[in-house]
Amino acid sequence: MRKKIIAGNWKMNKTITEALDLVRALTLGLKDVKDVDIVVCPVFTALHSVHQAIDGSNIMLGAQNLFWEEKGAFTGEISAPMLKDTHCEYVIIGHSERRTIFKETNEQVNRKIKAALKAGLLPIVCVGERLEERENNRTFDVIKDHVHGALEGLSADNLANIIIAYEPVWAIGTGRTATPAQAQEVHAFIRGLIRDAFGADAGQRLRIQYGGSVTPENIASLSAQPDIDGALVGGASLKAESFIQLVKLSSST
Repeated sequence: MRKKIIAGNWKMNKTITEALDLVRALTLGLKDVKDVDIVVCPVFTALHSVHQAIDGSNIMLGAQNLFWEEKGAFTGEISAPMLKDTHCEYVIIGHSERRTIFKETNEQVNRKIKAALKAGLLPIVCVGERLEERENNRTFDVIKDHVHGALEGLSADNLANIIIAYEPVWAIGTGRTATPAQAQEVHAFIRGLIRDAFGADAGQRLRIQYGGSVTPENIASLSAQPDIDGALVGGASLKAESFIQLVKLSSST
């Protein structure tokens, strides 16, 4: 049985002081949760301090992005070895905001995944369609393009260390959420793509999160779907009360 994973993507929020206040509350409120992997992904400047605050707890550290080179003349970027040096275990790659605002391509996402795996980081790889793509019945074409492009050149063994997050762009930060049935349909499609490309075992083992206006009010119905293995949470991860409630509700499904 696949273990649920709930990851909080804080995006460009929280100073170091604010981040520490949040994770201190989370470590207390979630200390008894055993059956869910819990990840927080603060801004780069808070990674070291957050690691110190959660060290020894059941909460793991993730980053929101990386660059594919290990070092060099890449002003403003951060490498996988640098993230490992802050004790990161996970890294979000290919988020729709990176694709939309910063024009990241499948090729760049693929290079970042390979760099993360080489450094021993676990990539959370984001895929998802825009509203006009869904309305034009192109959801599955977009998802197939994202999945195949992101995972080009990887092996079934690599897939054991990757999480995919399905994030319909039209539901991120909008208050709109895919229905459990809509989310399950896409998650099952992703699992089928992995099964076809990497084998039945890889398809069965792969953890696929849902992301897109996830809240304590909808997490239970989403997590109850057979192919949804947790959530990549945005706004609801910025407040201790809502994130604690969300994690606990997901652990009961």
